[in-house]
Amino acid sequence: MSLYPSLEDLKVDKVIQAQTAFSSNPANPAILSEASTHISQDGSFYPRLYPELSEYMGLSLNEEEVQKNLPMVAGTQSQGLVTRPSTVNYMVAPVTGNDVGIRRAEIKQGIREIIVCKDQDGKIGLRLKSIDNGIFVQLVQANSPASLAGLRFGDQVLQINGENCAGWSSEKSHKILKQASGERILMVIRDRPFERTLTMHKDSTGHVGFIFKNGKVTSIVKDSSAARNGLLTEHNMCEINGQNVIGLKDSQIADILATAGNVVTITIMPSYIFEHIIKRMASGIMKSLMDHAIPEV
Repeated sequence: MSLYPSLEDLKVDKVIQAQTAFSSNPANPAILSEASTHISQDGSFYPRLYPELSEYMGLSLNEEEVQKNLPMVAGTQSQGLVTRPSTVNYMVAPVTGNDVGIRRAEIKQGIREIIVCKDQDGKIGLRLKSIDNGIFVQLVQANSPASLAGLRFGDQVLQINGENCAGWSSEKSHKILKQASGERILMVIRDRPFERTLTMHKDSTGHVGFIFKNGKVTSIVKDSSAARNGLLTEHNMCEINGQNVIGLKDSQIADILATAGNVVTITIMPSYIFEHIIKRMASGIMKSLMDHAIPEV
């Protein structure tokens, strides 16, 4: 089964598959979508398959860009049909390509172990919050041991030094960390279970198609990439291309979006959960202490 970073990738990939099938067996052409009625006789891919593909779905695309990403969708041909590897999570990205923002923002399944050491002040730069009998990361300070260990806002802490955190209060979790040895704190983490990522593409005007206030998505532009890819209102942005934006001013978030490439991956969380996690934490603390660095991949 093929998976796609965005709906734009899915649509363009279908075009490529249809063109490949037609070129491989012209005596028995594939049934192409309505938009692909004008087909080039030289067997090339785009933009001749779609005369309007240079502005397809509002995107500014070119043949060179798609050809560069074609190795990511390559398959073997059998009786004129394109087959795909049988792996469960085969990612096809003819438009998105190997975008670094997607890799930075990836929410990994499963759990992981990390080891954290306290700094010279006896701190690890971490605030935790109890939600629904679980313990979650509320704040990761910049340049702290917690940041260096890869902890992120919204991570769930399952164990601390072998003790299960289920049912703990926020106060108990902080007490356990304070009493732990500074040389080695073993934590078991589940990666951001309340969050999800969406990959969108800027249109010819440089927009992906949504409006936000105080980091919360308030409206979505009709027929935009945001609308096509399922962005919802009443969700707060946590990251843009893997960079934490919690606590930043809207103007700062807008600058990050404007300077991002044509592919933008945002990490969002339902607002009612987001507001519960940050409850009783001053906005100044989030702005001045939260780690807003761009993660390495």
